[in-house]
Amino acid sequence: MIIDAHVQFWKYNKSDAWITCDMEILQQDYLPDHFSLTAKRNEIKGVVTVQSNRSDQNEVNTHFLVELSKTHPLIKGVIGWVDLGSKTVNEKLYFFSQYPVIKGWCHNLQNIPDKFLSEENFQTISRFQTLNNYTFDLLINHSQLATIVQLFSRFPQLKCVVDHCAKPDIKHKNIDEWRFLIGEIAKNPNAYCKVSGLFTEATWKQWSPGDFYPYLDVVFDAFGTDRLMYASDWPVILLSGMYVQWKSLLEKYMENFQGKEVEKVFGLNAVGFYGL
Repeated sequence: MIIDAHVQFWKYNKSDAWITCDMEILQQDYLPDHFSLTAKRNEIKGVVTVQSNRSDQNEVNTHFLVELSKTHPLIKGVIGWVDLGSKTVNEKLYFFSQYPVIKGWCHNLQNIPDKFLSEENFQTISRFQTLNNYTFDLLINHSQLATIVQLFSRFPQLKCVVDHCAKPDIKHKNIDEWRFLIGEIAKNPNAYCKVSGLFTEATWKQWSPGDFYPYLDVVFDAFGTDRLMYASDWPVILLSGMYVQWKSLLEKYMENFQGKEVEKVFGLNAVGFYGL
């Protein structure tokens, strides 16, 4: 059973500033019906849909994804957003606890000051993880890894997944610092990693499969096949390649792994981590 652990759905709005003029392919709606043929062709049996990379993160998108899940059984889990810095965050989290399809929370930390990663905010996360078995997706880039290492040292109990391998600088072939810090994060047994997002960290549509192998080596060595999840980051992946290209590349990389290890990465780990 193949689970894609990171798919985004949205209705396009010109106010989505993160979709810049060089991302014309993303300037349209992307909904479950648009993904259904891709899912069928690639034998995808379920997806975890994650709130989109909006610059104006808000709870509306969480409600939107919950509603989509009611009519599209392909959606096995929703990763939403709430304002962890709000004085009413406890009430908000309690409200959303009525929707079992919400498996966790994600924040785009790439454009947020590190002060957001405060002890108070993560005490809130920790408390609601305990009460509702929530997970936390960390959408960061490679320059923020040192901060996340500190985060795990303070809150080792957090059940977190690093999205897109923390976006290593593949375009410029920088790997050494990223490799070290990924290794530090992986020392925490509650830390997982999504094997996704690498196409768009290379030069768009000008990559070769070998560009990604050194980075795959790092995350496979650090996390092992028990804490890695296959994911596509569809439709953002379309900026740099086709869905089947990424899936086939990872299948080729794992062709000498044992069958059970492949099953874990391509679905079982996501089922276990998110409680699908």
